[in-house]
Amino acid sequence: MTELNNTLATAAGYLWWPVLFLIMGGGLYFLIYSGFLQYRYFFHAINVLRGKYDDPNAPGQITAYKALSTALASTVGMGNLAGVAAAIALGGPGAMFWMWVTAFIGMSTNFFTSTLASMYRGKDSNGEIQGGPMYVIREALGKPWQPLAAAFCVCCMVGSLPIFQANQLTQAIVDIGLKPLGVVEKTIPFLEISNVKLIIGVITCILISIVIVGGIQRIGSWAGSMVPLMIVLHFLSVAVILTVYADRIPHYIGLIFTDAFSASHYHGDPFLGGVLGGIIMLGVRRATFSNEAGIGTAPMAMGAAKSTEPVREGLISMLSPFIDTILSCTLTALAILVTDVWTTKGASGVTLTSMAYRAAMPFGGDLILLICTIVFAVSALFSYSYYGRKALAYLVGEHESRWYDYFYLFTIIIGAVVSMDVVLNIIDIAFALMAIPTMITALKLAPKVMVEAKRYFKQDF
Repeated sequence: MTELNNTLATAAGYLWWPVLFLIMGGGLYFLIYSGFLQYRYFFHAINVLRGKYDDPNAPGQITAYKALSTALASTVGMGNLAGVAAAIALGGPGAMFWMWVTAFIGMSTNFFTSTLASMYRGKDSNGEIQGGPMYVIREALGKPWQPLAAAFCVCCMVGSLPIFQANQLTQAIVDIGLKPLGVVEKTIPFLEISNVKLIIGVITCILISIVIVGGIQRIGSWAGSMVPLMIVLHFLSVAVILTVYADRIPHYIGLIFTDAFSASHYHGDPFLGGVLGGIIMLGVRRATFSNEAGIGTAPMAMGAAKSTEPVREGLISMLSPFIDTILSCTLTALAILVTDVWTTKGASGVTLTSMAYRAAMPFGGDLILLICTIVFAVSALFSYSYYGRKALAYLVGEHESRWYDYFYLFTIIIGAVVSMDVVLNIIDIAFALMAIPTMITALKLAPKVMVEAKRYFKQDF
């Protein structure tokens, strides 16, 4: 397993350095090319999200709110509890700064990619309107570009697998819920896996299957209910931690900025010849893993929204990196930093986050985090199943895509029992490969977005 993980880590590292320039460089291009136009309409985006401009008769399958909830259900998930902890454990406080930078740039990327997903929607084999990078490629660029659409779909089916969410959900249930009760894990002979984690994986698989077989309408309804709950629950629980350690907040906010350029606490491999490059790479990868800007998943959700104004879907999608990384990930990061658990050697992921909750709330902190983890992970498991099935449906037709659901459910069990490092590297590789067709297409069609945006923003709001 160690050899496999080392191979995957090496492959992810080589793959991500050109993708880093593509995502960050492309995002900066969108930012400058648009003249920050979309950022000026931030509060208008909130009004759109609130349903002020909803048209129930518009083409699409779900409301804009449910579309964003579906996107947020996958982004405001375990990456916010475990991914940011992994970033700080490896990179120190400065990693959070580069996650902020990536998120701010990602807001512009999401605006362009999701506007395109709504502008160039197509129909699946059942005649339902769909959106996403593969449909943008088919409808806007034509047959010569189809290999790029197919490549995106194949990578999406891998990147959407629930192995990370299942892994960290299982780990949280074991560490926080079962070990204090005296439950002891045993290794199953020949398989070399934990019997307790296997049981948790099977139970999770059964529960998730109840929702995902209902398609985007049922997933959107569940996400619309769960996303506000998980955001409020996360905010309130971290607010308690930050209140207890309020005197330390200014110090660590300052350290986030200074350490971002000194990389004094970075323990990973150098990139482009230095540790500064390494910490930037780490921040970009973890932020991209969390908010998925430039990856192509958000456009798939927003492309299903009922809308006659593509720019509105771009504006709503722009809110996703802000809510996910600048708000939610920052809260988790501060909780880990102010409690000083980030210096604990050998701890990472949701285990590190649980130590922060335990330090601030000795009685009940673990239980609150466990509830947050379950809600975050379950909501993400719903959304990712939709992305993967939609990718397969594009390749083989809607009817045959049902087989992805069965494979998806099976990999929940796999994710529950494998190493987190292996899981992260597999997802990192798939996300990097998804970003290539998403960003290339968006860069090529950026002028089309600006024509549409200038027309839309001429209206009197």
